Amino acid sequence: MKHNRLIYNLKKSNNETFVKRAGIYAVIVLILFITVSILASSFFEKRFQSSSLKGTLNIFSTEQLVTFMGTVNPYFQQGLPNSYEPPSIQSLSFELATNIKPGDIRSLLGRELPGFAIFDTEILVAGEGTDYTTLPIESAPPLDVLLKEREVAEEKLNVEGSKDTPEPNMTTGGRKVVYIYQSHSYESFLPLLKDAKVPNDANSSNPKANMVRVGEMLASELEKRGIGSQQDRTNTGEMLKSRGWEHGNAYQLSREIVKEAVSVNNNIDFSFDLHRDSLRRDKTTATINGKTYAKLMFVIGKANPDYEKNEQLASELHKLLEEKYPGLSRGILVKPKIAGNNGLYNQDLSDRAALMEVGGVDNNLEEIQRSMEAFAEVFAEYYWKDEKVNAGGN
Repeated sequence: MKHNRLIYNLKKSNNETFVKRAGIYAVIVLILFITVSILASSFFEKRFQSSSLKGTLNIFSTEQLVTFMGTVNPYFQQGLPNSYEPPSIQSLSFELATNIKPGDIRSLLGRELPGFAIFDTEILVAGEGTDYTTLPIESAPPLDVLLKEREVAEEKLNVEGSKDTPEPNMTTGGRKVVYIYQSHSYESFLPLLKDAKVPNDANSSNPKANMVRVGEMLASELEKRGIGSQQDRTNTGEMLKSRGWEHGNAYQLSREIVKEAVSVNNNIDFSFDLHRDSLRRDKTTATINGKTYAKLMFVIGKANPDYEKNEQLASELHKLLEEKYPGLSRGILVKPKIAGNNGLYNQDLSDRAALMEVGGVDNNLEEIQRSMEAFAEVFAEYYWKDEKVNAGGN
């Protein structure tokens, strides 16, 4: 009997040792896969970003990572739900190696079907009319099409800003605290261009009829409310052409512009990159108190390791817009870095930055002007409240 019990204990000890070693081997395999993934990413991008490990780990759920750690120390598994069924090592290894998630057909087809990867975008806050069928569309024709000279409709360009804005009680005292730029400065609007009929026609190098004009409107409205603003007026299309770059390099170019601006002006606290959506009028126009407005949408880049801070800014501005101008904000999108998405949008250069879609190809300057006035009003409320909090309420 003692002999049998001794054999049983030896077998039990060997089994426990085997399970423990298997767990250790599994963790080692995971670490090797992660290391190879990070090194490959570093090689192809020619840089090693601090977000590489974070991005790799994001492939797994919290429960999956806890399961891996629990193979070495069972204590970790105490926090797992009773109903949770841990995946196999083979399944997780396959997911990490191929980036295909079993059970999610999007991960299999996303890189194969044009436009399918758009569904990797997360709708953090859905404004009125926003769902996965109304996500912003970025028109990206060849650069020579973007730079094609189009005659502007001069009679549509005469729009004045608000005249009844009261003198601000507070000012930034000459400090330029908001930076406004346009990564796709050539984006324009069909009503402002002659013989322009389809979304790809809505491009112009004329700063009176493209996103530079929109940035100018916003800067002016912020200044009227005591908030010093600095606007970049770079013709990004021409600069891309001069470097032999294409539309896809626009954020690389604007990154240089933003970095230069913040290095020269250390008063910049906020930055906004203004864009125009390629969706049509019914998706990008709001009617508020009998007047039409170009809808706004915030886009936050998830490739930024600290994207949550910019996400918070967008959330607070969206909430204020909803209170004062219900229906004006289309909501907030969070975009990862995948094919077709930059995923960063230079937002790692500031913890108070956002990309903002202003209207669509069919909106006119009157609607855009109203929206810039509304946004400036809401932002001023947010800004001065924030300043009082930072100053201790004085």
